[in-house]
Amino acid sequence: MMKTRKIGKTALEVTEISFGAAALGGLYRACPREQAMETLETAWEHGIRYFDVAPWYGLGLAERRVGDFLRGKPENDYVLSTKVGRLLRPVPTGTVPDYSYVDPLSFDADYDYSYDGIMRSVEFSYARLGLNRIDILFVHDIGAYTHGAAKNAVHLKNFLDSGIKALEQLKSSGAIKAFGLGVNEVPVCLDVMRNGDIDVILMAGRYTLLDRSAVAELIPLCREKGTSLVVGGVFNSGILATGPVPGSHFDYMPATEDVLAKVGAIEEVAKRHGLPLAAPALQFPLRDPVVSSVLIGTAKPSSLVRNMENFEPQLPADIYPEFEPYTLVAAPLGEEAVRV
Repeated sequence: MMKTRKIGKTALEVTEISFGAAALGGLYRACPREQAMETLETAWEHGIRYFDVAPWYGLGLAERRVGDFLRGKPENDYVLSTKVGRLLRPVPTGTVPDYSYVDPLSFDADYDYSYDGIMRSVEFSYARLGLNRIDILFVHDIGAYTHGAAKNAVHLKNFLDSGIKALEQLKSSGAIKAFGLGVNEVPVCLDVMRNGDIDVILMAGRYTLLDRSAVAELIPLCREKGTSLVVGGVFNSGILATGPVPGSHFDYMPATEDVLAKVGAIEEVAKRHGLPLAAPALQFPLRDPVVSSVLIGTAKPSSLVRNMENFEPQLPADIYPEFEPYTLVAAPLGEEAVRV
């Protein structure tokens, strides 16, 4: 069985590697149901017991698939998280806007971070999942990069005034075991944590071998407040898996010359140690005890197997300082950076 780590100050434990289900909702390319089930079964066979999904992924499709899969597993053997902040509403077939999901369900999404919006979102997720338990709820894509400063100010006020009360109520009643934020940006995490307590942050792309934007303020604040990190986007949109090849992407956008050069240097360090670039990229975040899990997402069993091979054996700690000169302290997010 894979090692586990605690979430925040709760009793909940998650596996060090977790599975993110965005690709099962058809992110960028179609994912047939049989392939989705095979990928999930491969994750299970490799010891992954923490699964993360969201209404946004395929506009309900990924939740249906993850729920169908987990319904056949012992209910005490896994941890499940989903997200709140978007409410799905039905639209006529063929009129779903292009959100980069291929063959999504016929819904559109409206943002709602209020008490009522969060409670409605949870009820809808129960129905799509077909499960009677959700362990962790993440507030999805709140922040200025997603909404712009003016709109986000309204969303953040709604959340801090009422939405967080819904999450606190759900936790105190035992309906969920933990809650937090599922985002791609550091500033909103600092804003929320300075106004209340959260158990965990699912942070994509900001604590990686390349991008250390979370190091200066967020990680120290997490340590101080007992908040865990689940780290997604460890390959920064693929470039830390492929290397600086033509067409490689960083934060959902074509990589700049500066990023290509830095990744090239990082790759050379890995090669000197006889390692594929993906191995230190995957293992790096877990060096910090504040990190509870590294989230990997794919719709291909072969890719999942390859990632698990890069997770073992554990790399020696003394190689990581060699990567330091080539890191980014902070990086701009692309316009499409809403894929946690």
